[in-house]
Amino acid sequence: MIMAGGQGTRLRPLTSNQPKPMLPVVNKPMMEHIIELLKRCGFREMVVTLQFLPTLITNYFGDGTDWGVSLEYTTEFAPLGTAGSVKNSASFLDETFLVISGDALTDIDLNQVVEFHRRRKAMVTITLIRVENPLEFGIVVTDAEGRIERFLEKPNWGQVFSDTINTGIYVLEPEVLEFIPEGQPYDFSKDLFPRLLEGGYPLYGYVADGYWCDIGNFEQYVAAHRDVLDGKVKVEIPGFRMAENVWVGEGVDIEPGAEIRGPTVLGDHCKVESGTKVREYTVLGHNVVVKKDSFLHRAIIYENSYIGNGSHLRGCVVGKNCDLKANVRLEEGVVVGDECLIGESVLVKHDVKIYPFKTVETGATVNTSIVWESRGLRTLFGKRAVSGIVNVDVTPEMALRLAMAYGSTLPVGSTVVTSRDASRAARTIKRAIISGLNAAGVNVADLEVSPAPVNRYAIRAERAEGGVDVRISAFDPQSIEIRLFDEEGIDIPESKQRDIEKVFSQASFRRAFMDEIGAIVFPPRVLEMYTRSLLDHLDLDRLRERRFRVVVDYAYSSASMILPVILGKMGCDVLSLNNFTDEKRVTLSQEDLNASLRNLSRLVKSSEAELGVLLDNAAERLYLLDEMGRQIHPQVALLLFIELMGEAGVSGNIVVPVSVTSQVEKVASRYGSKVVRTKVSRSELMKASLKDGVVFAGAGSGGFIFPSFIPTYDAMASTAMLLDALSRVEGPLSRHVNALPPIHMLSTEYLASWEQKGTIMRRLVEEYAQERVDLEDGVKIYMDGSSWVLVLPDPDEPTLHIISEAESDSEAARLIAEMTRKINALVSA
Repeated sequence: MIMAGGQGTRLRPLTSNQPKPMLPVVNKPMMEHIIELLKRCGFREMVVTLQFLPTLITNYFGDGTDWGVSLEYTTEFAPLGTAGSVKNSASFLDETFLVISGDALTDIDLNQVVEFHRRRKAMVTITLIRVENPLEFGIVVTDAEGRIERFLEKPNWGQVFSDTINTGIYVLEPEVLEFIPEGQPYDFSKDLFPRLLEGGYPLYGYVADGYWCDIGNFEQYVAAHRDVLDGKVKVEIPGFRMAENVWVGEGVDIEPGAEIRGPTVLGDHCKVESGTKVREYTVLGHNVVVKKDSFLHRAIIYENSYIGNGSHLRGCVVGKNCDLKANVRLEEGVVVGDECLIGESVLVKHDVKIYPFKTVETGATVNTSIVWESRGLRTLFGKRAVSGIVNVDVTPEMALRLAMAYGSTLPVGSTVVTSRDASRAARTIKRAIISGLNAAGVNVADLEVSPAPVNRYAIRAERAEGGVDVRISAFDPQSIEIRLFDEEGIDIPESKQRDIEKVFSQASFRRAFMDEIGAIVFPPRVLEMYTRSLLDHLDLDRLRERRFRVVVDYAYSSASMILPVILGKMGCDVLSLNNFTDEKRVTLSQEDLNASLRNLSRLVKSSEAELGVLLDNAAERLYLLDEMGRQIHPQVALLLFIELMGEAGVSGNIVVPVSVTSQVEKVASRYGSKVVRTKVSRSELMKASLKDGVVFAGAGSGGFIFPSFIPTYDAMASTAMLLDALSRVEGPLSRHVNALPPIHMLSTEYLASWEQKGTIMRRLVEEYAQERVDLEDGVKIYMDGSSWVLVLPDPDEPTLHIISEAESDSEAARLIAEMTRKINALVSA
């Protein structure tokens, strides 16, 4: 009989959503160690008593075939106590049987207990073990022959007459069942044994050798792991034992530069990145990822959890499917339940318990346990997209639900255009999105591998109701972005995001009837239509006559399938780099980007080209170099476009966010153009570009919009439009760059909790009520002359962005320092 009905309340939150016998010890449920012990001792037929979350046990162990034993189950619908549980299983018990707990850890030789029982002709034999401190256990006093004389339940020191305690392992004869009432709570040590002792029945205690630990609290749970790794208890540790007592499972990936110091256990398919130190008594469950430069010591991490860069974990337990972002610190005694999200730079103080399914906001310091509340509810949409780590934050299941939520906000029979980059991750997530859209009754026009601007163009060309683009995040090959577009091809507005989030969080998805399920089509000639439409906006005769020499680095993006054709039609002589898609190189790290720009600069100069261009993965952002190989800063590039368009005779409204340089107004005014400022939001910028009279829009990040073509960032169109404008003016690109006014802007970040951000912004408005202030987005305070400071709350992180512009860099730095001091004073007030 294996007693497996316990809830393990003292081990919460680890047992909040699973029974105590299923808690892993060195990556195996405690009950699995018990079954393996029973099998080693010759037991083959086992009955398991269940009560709390029984299906988690039955689904895992089944009929016991995988362990070479036979398992039967009985379930209590109300707690019956230890003896009552056995009575509930009486139909299986017609001969001498052994009772053992499924949530303890032991290697006692059970055969010797059974032999002792039979030699003594006992009705009950209680397995005893000697301990140093018996106060927390039931003491059993025996005579020289082992016959039990008395019981003491959790005595004080004045009552301690023995150091032998009851382990809860019993050998019983079937007739004891006659003394247990049926269908009511009844306990062995409190009720049955005292009754049998009083009646003079043969009760014996066998003092066993070996290891036994009642894992009743967090300290005992951690100690049990330590004892296993020190070899104090004989259990089977999964994995291959290497030098220095390091157990390694199948498919483990330990990068060069990672330091593993035993005794430790690394489960199947773990990954430990370079610079990480895994110290003694650490246990990593299956599929755990530990990112670079982390430190783990005496940490127990359950399966499928993710530990971000630079995290520090010591003496803690992390449940399964948890996501710890970069630079998280968990101190001694911390327990994190299953499926928790811990944001970047979070500090969790010692002995704090975080219950399952909680979110802790970025930068938080957690001093008290989080039981009911969820700290810092994370929204589904970030600044630009739904994004997160592949198969950690953004899984196929999550993508399916997101697509169903999006589809539920559209009419049945609508069409949505989908696209992706060349990576396997994007392909997997896009397939889930297509399934979700179809299930909600939405048709899909799939462009497969395609740049994001082509998706946006196709929405308008196909008269679709929206679009979805999936691709690996810029500079982060571990993360993926899902971007949703509206019927104009621009990013969906915040109001639409809230509608989707509401459906997503409530799971109130529309489920289409069989004849309403959406179809999948693959639109023909979309790339040709896009190319032809763009070329219609250019003076091809003049461009062919001008015959620009250009070096283009496609950075393995899908723009390599389109832009070469466009540049060829424009008559350009082109030196192309990385002009093919590669599923393993879909995004550039910051180091790769810098190296690519250096190489591009060298080739521009050596080939005597007039322009160097590098496109990002989505073909939305542009990095420009002049004919001298100098990189043009994105804010300078913004001014350059306005200058060249003005010289070419194009004037009208120009839309920019409040955070870009005031020199925009200065350059635009030369040519009679008016500047319109918007919030620091891509969707707001794109939306504003659709208004009448707007000829150009852009941000200080390399994204430019030509609304006469499509109202969104498009690096391919930007390249073509730049060359078209250059063909209309005199002189090389560097001459126009040098003629632009200088920009003196600086920025910094100020850490502020979510609670502080609102207070700071309100007090800043009050403080500068008599000054010239712009509240379009954040608080922008204009100083003397053209100087200004913008304090902008970050929508995703607990930070404020402080941006300043002045007549010199030193003055801009002074303004930032002054504003930082002001905010410090407001916070401490």
